[in-house]
Amino acid sequence: MIEVFKAYLNGKGSFSDAELKQIESVTTIKKLRKRQYLLQEGDVWKYNAFITNGCVRTYTVDEKGNEHILNFAVENWWTGDRESLFSGKPSVYNIDALEDSQVALITKENFNLLCKEIPAFNDMVSLILEKSFIVSQNRIQNFISSTAEEKYLKFLEKFPHLPMRVPQGMIASYLGITAETLSRIRKSMLKK
Repeated sequence: MIEVFKAYLNGKGSFSDAELKQIESVTTIKKLRKRQYLLQEGDVWKYNAFITNGCVRTYTVDEKGNEHILNFAVENWWTGDRESLFSGKPSVYNIDALEDSQVALITKENFNLLCKEIPAFNDMVSLILEKSFIVSQNRIQNFISSTAEEKYLKFLEKFPHLPMRVPQGMIASYLGITAETLSRIRKSMLKK
């Protein structure tokens, strides 16, 4: 699966063979079975993680046992807990696989070294962080200003492939609505 990561990198910048070998030398591929944790609440997150295959979710569990999904990540997406990575504090999140998955992991130290030594890698990371900030900003705006139906329609527009891979209850959690509300919205949309 390292080839998937290399193909992604080559699509994001111009890397020499030596630079790709350097990146590969510090990258570990981890296989996850469905429902297996990549990160558990209370552990310190130490990696930058790239999904080469599969689907994972990042979520918390409240005191009543309800799950609150922060995000999903599929092939060619990055995932992790940046706060825990940078602060060294235990994570408040869980990350687990929704299907059999493979993840390319690079430790924080090696990732920082790659950014220093490979300009194309640093440029790629800067662009990803900019896009990530914009996505987060838009998600917050959507969450506080849209109706439940508008949230779902925007979700379908932005992630048309996810409803085939993610249970409806998890989509509802991601949208901050109940599964019953999502079911009503979906039935209403089918009638239109």
